[in-house]
Amino acid sequence: MTTWRQIQAAERREQSAAQRRKRELERLARESAKRSAEEQARLEVATYENRLEVLLSIHRDQGDPWDWAALAASLPRPCPLQGQDHELRARERLLVSPPQQHPAAETAIAQARCEDERTFQEAMRCHEAENARWKEMKSLAQRVLRGEHKAYIEALVGLSPLREIADLGSSVSFTVHSAKLVEAALKVNGTQAIPSDVKTLTASGRVSVRPMAKSRFHEIYQDYAWGCVLRVAREVFALLPIETMLVTAYVDAVDGTTGLDVELPVLSVAIPRAVMNRLDFDRLDPSDPLENFIHRGDFKASRKTGSFLPVVPLAPADIVTGSAPAESLGELLVRSRKARGEISARIAQIAPTAAPPTEETPPTFV
Repeated sequence: MTTWRQIQAAERREQSAAQRRKRELERLARESAKRSAEEQARLEVATYENRLEVLLSIHRDQGDPWDWAALAASLPRPCPLQGQDHELRARERLLVSPPQQHPAAETAIAQARCEDERTFQEAMRCHEAENARWKEMKSLAQRVLRGEHKAYIEALVGLSPLREIADLGSSVSFTVHSAKLVEAALKVNGTQAIPSDVKTLTASGRVSVRPMAKSRFHEIYQDYAWGCVLRVAREVFALLPIETMLVTAYVDAVDGTTGLDVELPVLSVAIPRAVMNRLDFDRLDPSDPLENFIHRGDFKASRKTGSFLPVVPLAPADIVTGSAPAESLGELLVRSRKARGEISARIAQIAPTAAPPTEETPPTFV
């Protein structure tokens, strides 16, 4: 059951190095009461720096792609077999025991049989639970491959590993428009996720705390929000066989006319899978690839108000004509040469004695 083990492994995917470092720092923090003041200061600054690292690297992680075709074709695990391990060990002890101990040994054999039966029944219960889970996942896989909207939502809610974003203060909801297009509304709560202070370690081993400059705060906010947009798209592409993600990021703001808190759309992006696959996420800055996509909003803070400027979110009708950029001249040339080779091979199959056309000698037709 290699496929099933792969699915289980996907559900328990490895966390990023930053996340592993975060858990290690949390463990050390619990032990900080036993440490010296200097060690505590070093740990406090390291925890702060790690939090920023997690925020600014969130776009680099992605869950393992789901192979729905393999899951739909997978077979259930075989039923467990009735074992006799306990009884066999009891009989081995009977062979070497004196005759006067045989009655007690017979009783031990009966008890061993009961233990074997309990072990078998427990294995059957585990098998039935796992088999029920397998049937559920197999059915879901078949429905996903058929492009059922409800199956997409079930997969997004139950399987998408976006808990890391929620832990950092953001949330996301989905709308399935078609088998090839999914829309996400991403609420980015930067004020909750991003520290308001800067922590550094002084030469004397103490923690220096000062307010974070507004420009630096918005720089981090911008990269974090765009990183969340990329992360949402990457996770959905890994999970579902869609072609385009439409993601709109919302932030908290104050309505100047009412003084009430509102959620404003500040960035709306249409992300095709084909373009996303060409990006090197380990090397790019979160905000760099924005120009690769159809989008509204530059997601930069207004210098006058210090807040992000609202936009009108993109709608599915805005991207039905396709959002991938035009092919470059080099890509077009490569594709043309490939097509010419396929045509030459086809001509050779139809008329084996005829010489294939070349650039120097064009074919002659009668």
